[in-house]
Amino acid sequence: MSTPERIAQFEKMASADPTNEMAHFSLGNAYLQAGRHAEAATSLQRVIELSAGMSKAYQLCGQAMIGAGWTDKAVDVLTRGFHIAFQRGDRMVEQAIGQLLVSIGRTVPTVERTTAAASNPNRADGSFVCGRTGRAGTKLAAPPMRGVIGAWIFENISAETWKEWIGQGTKVINEMRLDFSRERDQEIYDQHMREYLGLDDALVTSLRAANEPTSHAS
Repeated sequence: MSTPERIAQFEKMASADPTNEMAHFSLGNAYLQAGRHAEAATSLQRVIELSAGMSKAYQLCGQAMIGAGWTDKAVDVLTRGFHIAFQRGDRMVEQAIGQLLVSIGRTVPTVERTTAAASNPNRADGSFVCGRTGRAGTKLAAPPMRGVIGAWIFENISAETWKEWIGQGTKVINEMRLDFSRERDQEIYDQHMREYLGLDDALVTSLRAANEPTSHAS
């Protein structure tokens, strides 16, 4: 589905149900990808109003505000999002927000990491550490799906984080009324999953390229 088609779909969903935060989130992300920064920021601000704990919305909203030239507003949103990401253990989002703040010449907030240090990636007991949260957890028993995406999740995402996504994914299905018999609905679900787990488009492209067979001249 093209970006204009996705925007039209999500605009319809958000208009039909103004309280559907997943529709506003998808719309804001689609606007952002289309370079429509002011509209993206407005949609993502609505997400924050509806779901104040969704750290990814703060990251994307701040990014959109920077693109729109609303630097002071971006700093406020990003700073709040940084603390929420830290509290929730969303390490990838926390790091991305920090990078956005640095990119506009602002200081990354200081947080107390004493508690987090106890479950850091370099634990002596060799516990599996989730690449999304930075917390020790349980390794999945097997890849949750076939292909390079499933393999990446198996190697980088803890069973606890995957379980959290299943709960969030159910919410996505219900709130966005997805029907997996339709290919575009499956694409919407997969996009939300990748965003939740920290799999951006560049990483997905890299994974798929690395898995492509190399042809050798005879």
